[in-house]
Amino acid sequence: MASPAQQLPPGWAAQWDANNQRYLFIETASGHSQWEVPGVAQGGQPVPDQPPAASEGAHNPRRRQYAAGQTQAYYGGETAVDPTYGTSAFVPPTTSGPAPGATGGPQFFTPGHDNQQYGGAPIPAPGTGIGGGGAPGVPSYYGPGADAQQSHQHDYINGPAYGQPQPPQPSFTPGGGSVDALTGQFGSLGVAGQKAFQLYTTNLLTSPPEPRELLRPPPEIRLPPNSCISPAATANADPSYQRSTLNAIPTTSTLLSKSKIPLALVITPYRSVKEGEEQVPLVTDRVMARCRRCRTYINPYVQFIDGGNRWRCCMCKMANEVPQLFDWDQARNQPADRWARAELNHSVVEFVAPSEYIVRPPQPAAYVFLIDVSNTAVQSGMVATATRTILENLERIPDEEGRTKVSIICYDTSLYFFSIAPGAGDSRMLVVSDIEDVFLPKPSDLLVNLAEARTSLEALLGRVHDMFQENSIIGSALGPALEAAFKLLSPIGGKIVALSSSLPTLGEGALKNREDPKILGTAKESGLLQAASSFYKTFAIKCSRAQISVDMFLFSASYQDVASLACLPHYTSGQTYYYPAFNAARSEDAQKFAREFGEVLAMPIMLGAVMRVRVSRGLRISSFHGNFFVRSTDLLAMPAVPQDQSYAIEVQIEETITSPFVVFQTVVLHTTCYGELRMRVITLALPTTTNLSEVFASADQIALATFFATKAVERSLSHKLEDARVFTFQKLVELLVAYKNSMTSGGAGASAQLAISENMKMLPVLILGLLKNVGIRQSAQIPPDIRAYSQVLLTSLPSQLLIPYIYPTFYALHSMPAEAGTVGEHGVIMPLPLPSTSERLERHGLFLIEDGQTLFLWVGRDAVPQLVLDVFNLPSYEVLRGGK
Repeated sequence: MASPAQQLPPGWAAQWDANNQRYLFIETASGHSQWEVPGVAQGGQPVPDQPPAASEGAHNPRRRQYAAGQTQAYYGGETAVDPTYGTSAFVPPTTSGPAPGATGGPQFFTPGHDNQQYGGAPIPAPGTGIGGGGAPGVPSYYGPGADAQQSHQHDYINGPAYGQPQPPQPSFTPGGGSVDALTGQFGSLGVAGQKAFQLYTTNLLTSPPEPRELLRPPPEIRLPPNSCISPAATANADPSYQRSTLNAIPTTSTLLSKSKIPLALVITPYRSVKEGEEQVPLVTDRVMARCRRCRTYINPYVQFIDGGNRWRCCMCKMANEVPQLFDWDQARNQPADRWARAELNHSVVEFVAPSEYIVRPPQPAAYVFLIDVSNTAVQSGMVATATRTILENLERIPDEEGRTKVSIICYDTSLYFFSIAPGAGDSRMLVVSDIEDVFLPKPSDLLVNLAEARTSLEALLGRVHDMFQENSIIGSALGPALEAAFKLLSPIGGKIVALSSSLPTLGEGALKNREDPKILGTAKESGLLQAASSFYKTFAIKCSRAQISVDMFLFSASYQDVASLACLPHYTSGQTYYYPAFNAARSEDAQKFAREFGEVLAMPIMLGAVMRVRVSRGLRISSFHGNFFVRSTDLLAMPAVPQDQSYAIEVQIEETITSPFVVFQTVVLHTTCYGELRMRVITLALPTTTNLSEVFASADQIALATFFATKAVERSLSHKLEDARVFTFQKLVELLVAYKNSMTSGGAGASAQLAISENMKMLPVLILGLLKNVGIRQSAQIPPDIRAYSQVLLTSLPSQLLIPYIYPTFYALHSMPAEAGTVGEHGVIMPLPLPSTSERLERHGLFLIEDGQTLFLWVGRDAVPQLVLDVFNLPSYEVLRGGK
């Protein structure tokens, strides 16, 4: 096949660029340079000079009016005339031209024109882009014309769904040229002969951030041949359950150190499974094969030997006997197909534990609700909203076996218990004023069976707000209330759900207002992010030992010391929710709390859990990050595991790895809220490599950003906030320097490019977003409670929620394509996301900014009245009200 340099049209020349290992194409008459092969699309067909106009009628005319910022009414009568948009006149940029490697430089078109540019990239001609035979992997930037709407566009709008099979990914070439145009390839094979990673270098100075890059799956895991005994696509862990910062593991610590990329796992063992996604397979025959030496569970990466009678462990290479009933179908009482077993075809699988694993009867799900009923809580509407939400969600609380237990304790400066006799229609309130020595006023009827006492509970929840409506007591004995809940739950374990509207001021755990505006933004600010009292950590560890988890819902309008109270969920694997200045009179406040509280009540929780991560020989777990208590060197205690909570595990290379691939296996032993003891096993196999270029090419930028967020928060607590920012920034600089020195021909010399591998091109902007996040950014205006809550999110959100939290998704709603907002094959079709930069804001525009926690609508001052009327049902911009 002819090289790109031999396929040029007249008037063009090709020049080899050693720094980028690719051809630079130069128009001899004008001196214009570009990376793409000029004038020839794939297949050798000439490319038209002008981009195609969108087909008539495909662009919603009202949206075209919004995009143009026109003020006259455009539609309404049948004789309305389509406004003239003019030609796509190009306004030269102020600079002398695009730098080599740029994909087009800044381009300015008449606002609202159909062949609008996106991200400075040129609109491809027909037959190029996705699905058109052009450069593979380069998304089509057509306007919303009928011919331009490619069937593949949803892949870039919504991305592949987590847990779904990933569509085949076309090769992605920086700058948009075809793969054949790249002659500088890294051709060396990996250690075991598997297909080598291709490394492509990007110049960050000429490649603007592309948000759709964040929707791509991580670099492909290229295991050696015959490493897996199953051909199933599910044989390796889906990244939404477990992902590594590197998808090719260096064989030595020296090679890892040279890359400056940390080796870590990001684990979300119980991510929520959405409708239509495949459930985790459940093995119910209680036949579990485990290695006798390292206790690894059988998985798709073991080897069967001795005619299939034994299997060799993929971790320690020990030969083990295959269990007698492994090939027997107990339900049908007949031989079964071994190769159809779920544990040999799925990387994420759940086992029903055999009887020898059961030390004590499975604990029932038990909930104790601690409700603050002080004057502040009642007046804010928190009490009424909370009790109504519990009442409305009693049906959703997991209680399939009728074993779930519930108790309600109210508190201000005293404790209010409720004796609920099963079957009775009423309940009695028992008041304990002695908060120095907390005791339970009655041995029974305080923690009752939900099914048996349903009628009484409903009646009580309907009366709680009325009981305390006139309460004028100000003060909070949260510590003693927690002690009372502990005494109730300690015999069986369960979950404490505490709702607090003010700073705890009485009894154990009493706190003082530490908020001092003078130290915000100084080196002393990190002290406000650490617990002020040892009570909360000590109490949390006591709860962890008794299999009790704590969830905190915090509502104060003033300082509440979130940093101290968040210790309870942190060490008991719970969750923290914070609603600053909560007021139920605002419907948005009441709806947000009611929805999140209802989801917590309905969530299927995993009780009494312990988690252990096993790794192949040569690797070692060095540290753990997340909401749990480290019971021993490698055993994590999690009294209740909520859904969609993430954990980060740091890994070290202790000795030279000789095997062609390594295995990481995470096991969580837990009791379901329905009383069944299970093990969830997550197995991830990754190839090893001695090639530094493969290390860089296999880096997962999403996992790296998740890990760096956790490390930044840890650093801010152990040192200072400024140290956390410097540490994070320095790690990125070290990575960029290591890449430039090792992977580019410029090396350590001066160069006009900031080089990084294509698969990490969004990492710098993710780190920038992290540095600007409320959790660690430099500011004297951020209240310590807001900052502490942000740090809770940074260390517990799974990657798919954390990434938008640090790099918000940004949409232009005034210039959406016609199909945006409609329901497609993969749900609601969203417009293309824009880079999150202020330069994208337009005075006549309407923009949506979403960070996973809050939705922001930004309305430009010059927005046309019809746009404001359609979206807000208000006559003009002037009558819009900002705020929540």
